[in-house]
Amino acid sequence: MEITWYGHSCFRLTERNFATVVTDPYDTKQVGYAPLKLKGDIVTVSHNSPGHNCISAVKSDPFLITGPGEFEIGGVFITGVQTNGHSKKAADEPRNTMYLIDYNGLTILHLGDLNRVPTQSEVEDLGAIHIALVPVGAGGSLTAVQAAEVISLLEPNIVIPMHYSIPESTAKMEPLSRFLKEMGLKDLGAQPSLKVTSINSLPEETQVVILQYQNG
Repeated sequence: MEITWYGHSCFRLTERNFATVVTDPYDTKQVGYAPLKLKGDIVTVSHNSPGHNCISAVKSDPFLITGPGEFEIGGVFITGVQTNGHSKKAADEPRNTMYLIDYNGLTILHLGDLNRVPTQSEVEDLGAIHIALVPVGAGGSLTAVQAAEVISLLEPNIVIPMHYSIPESTAKMEPLSRFLKEMGLKDLGAQPSLKVTSINSLPEETQVVILQYQNG
């Protein structure tokens, strides 16, 4: 399968003979980046915000998932799990849904705008996570320190950072460098996309993969 990053929290997940998933399409007027020109069979929306819910940016007639539940479309199994809203101020706290996306046993977890470190039991309920798409730049979601803690709990094979500041973005977020420093990593080379041929091809130890922003 192939995972491509289009900025902010927006990815496209593709696999031959399976439905294509687009996550968190954004309104370019709100967060910057070039206008999206994506097509997909499924669109997942983590929460109701212009940086994450611009459905019209996906130029097709996708199946829309906007909250918790279990779904099966085009051979892809998706489980939406609500996060946030667990504090005493739950009524005022923005809801967030993270999505566990299963492509024939290969699992990708999109954390959306997760803003707290989940409990051990919540992590165990998710099962094995092969690839985690993790917000690392604060701005309403995880800080670099929190992101590192979440990764240590999830223990994924691969981590792809998202939701951080780059020149094309106008949203106020922290740079990727803070997260890399927290993880004890130096600058990593970015690649156009992540291609995974099988679960067996994944690294045994957690590896951070940086994706290049793809214009449109």
